[in-house]
Amino acid sequence: MKKTKGIILAGGSGTRMYPMTSLYSKQLIAVYDKPMIYYPLSTLILAGIKEVLIISNEETIPHYKKLFGDGKLLGMKIEYAVQPAPKGIAQAFIIGEKFVGKDNAFLILGDNIFYGYLNFLREAVEKNKTATVFGYYVKDPERYGVVEFDKSGKAISIEEKPKKPKSNFAVPGIYIFDNSCIKRAKGLEPSPRGEVEITDLIKTYLDENKLSVAKIGRGIAWLDSGTPDSLLDASTFIASIEQRQGLKIGCVEEAAYQMGFIDKKGLNNIIDKIPNSYYRNYLEKIVENKE
Repeated sequence: MKKTKGIILAGGSGTRMYPMTSLYSKQLIAVYDKPMIYYPLSTLILAGIKEVLIISNEETIPHYKKLFGDGKLLGMKIEYAVQPAPKGIAQAFIIGEKFVGKDNAFLILGDNIFYGYLNFLREAVEKNKTATVFGYYVKDPERYGVVEFDKSGKAISIEEKPKKPKSNFAVPGIYIFDNSCIKRAKGLEPSPRGEVEITDLIKTYLDENKLSVAKIGRGIAWLDSGTPDSLLDASTFIASIEQRQGLKIGCVEEAAYQMGFIDKKGLNNIIDKIPNSYYRNYLEKIVENKE
């Protein structure tokens, strides 16, 4: 099985979030108790991804480096790359060509949050042969890329923000591709809005009958925190779960520990570098409970 590397696309101009994004990218804005970028990174960790490339604008990358460094403390390898201008999601594979190398790629958008039993992502990484995307049932599919299925459940079309959606299954911002995604992305013509569209990339696989679409079950929450309203909704949702259970969502250190990227000594090394805070107290309890 080929190795799969992760990419977090955390760029964009963030105009919908202005003035919050006037100083830095939206992925540094807090979603309840931690920066937004923590959530997609923890998702990649729980999918078993150890090597990650974070793509953002030049002004913001130093902040990400301050948060995660080279990833060594998390038992990972984290690299960074600049997206000079927001030219589409699929551009991430062109920017990340050297990082991906000859391996497969798992792309997650920096404002997408997933909550629930996420083992299906790790299974999808292991089973992926060419391209895997996901279908998530929504009440307002016209806001998203929409997948149409035939009677047997096979994907037969995908449309970006259709006026008349052919199903209620939206494609959330997680995509798993084989290595050909780089060459395919390079061969795409920019859309009328000047972007290399992820939907066009997915269609190249669909047209060759090489696309797998996995429907996400009802027990998984998908939150897109890219607008002020959705950011508030996500923060409220996460606060409710964390306060009820006493467990954190999107805690990258805990995820790395759970996945065996780091051992107890490694987690203690991280804790030693965190100032006295609720977050430190939480991680200390994680260590105590594993004694």
